[in-house]
Amino acid sequence: MGDVVMYSSVSVDGFIADENDQPGPLFDWLTSGDVPLDESGALKVSQASHDYVRPYWDQIGVTIVGRHVFDMTDGWDGKPPSGIDHVVVVTHRPKPEGWDPEAPFHFVDGVAAAVAKARELAGDRVVEVAAGDVGGQVLAAGLVDEVRMDVVPVVFGSGKRYFGSVDAQHLLGDADVVIQGSRVLHLRYRVRR
Repeated sequence: MGDVVMYSSVSVDGFIADENDQPGPLFDWLTSGDVPLDESGALKVSQASHDYVRPYWDQIGVTIVGRHVFDMTDGWDGKPPSGIDHVVVVTHRPKPEGWDPEAPFHFVDGVAAAVAKARELAGDRVVEVAAGDVGGQVLAAGLVDEVRMDVVPVVFGSGKRYFGSVDAQHLLGDADVVIQGSRVLHLRYRVRR
């Protein structure tokens, strides 16, 4: 069974978006290099970022997001982002009216059910959990194995927190990966149990 990994780009002061849900410069590193990260050619990163991010992206089988992210992205028009096989959406609301029943999106109530469904779908591949409120809930439930951050040199001051509304202490191991890219620092931590 693959790991459950909480992941996002983040400001140095711990935010994944500003007060208006805008990422601002958090994704600039994805276009600041000369090495294509995917087939589209739109994403170009430094060689160091490519060598770290591409193998990780290739391991992801399922992404878990909250309904807020799903709604903001219009459900990626029914096609999971970045070549991922499935998306599990944590929500208390039903699927949107007219949603394509063949789209590989699964709507579940609660983070424990989301992780169980994602693990079933992912098999031995990675289950990625989007940082933010849902990611923080999955961490608080003790279901996250690893935290990955792409730390961008910007200070937001306020906004949407990487760990959402987590209000308890959670110990992480020492960073076992620290990679300097162009306009980004990639960090990886195992969650201590």
